[in-house]
Amino acid sequence: MQIRNLFDDDQGVSPVIGVILMVAITVILAAVIATFVLGLGENLSSSAPQASFSFDYDSSATTPTNTTLGSGGALTITHDGGDTINSANLYIKDSDGNSVTDSYAEHFSGAGTTGVDVSAGSSATVRVDGGDTVRVIYQDDSGSSATLNEWTGPA
Repeated sequence: MQIRNLFDDDQGVSPVIGVILMVAITVILAAVIATFVLGLGENLSSSAPQASFSFDYDSSATTPTNTTLGSGGALTITHDGGDTINSANLYIKDSDGNSVTDSYAEHFSGAGTTGVDVSAGSSATVRVDGGDTVRVIYQDDSGSSATLNEWTGPA
């Protein structure tokens, strides 16, 4: 047998490639199934809602009267668009971690109790100090949270 013929002989290549592909597909399929069986797949599907909030600060305003975040001007937070979010899952916190309330449902116009949906056009007004950083935070029922938007006031 000549060495030259070994390089030109393609017999046996096709079955080897077939076996390698079948093993690769089996490994990938097993990894996907294991992810969901072990509960890791649940975290992949839950994500924070996509919503846009705008901020309007009035340093001369004296209302509302809450002073949890500060005693400066009034910060109006408006839901501009995106997903509708249950108000019980929304929080307003400053850079020190202080929260306006447990949730800020009562601060949204037309949302007097927790559990009300906050949609585009809803707004909340809170008192803050000028240089504060204020975050709108979404927290789901399992305790996972995500910052939806952030505002830093003038010093």
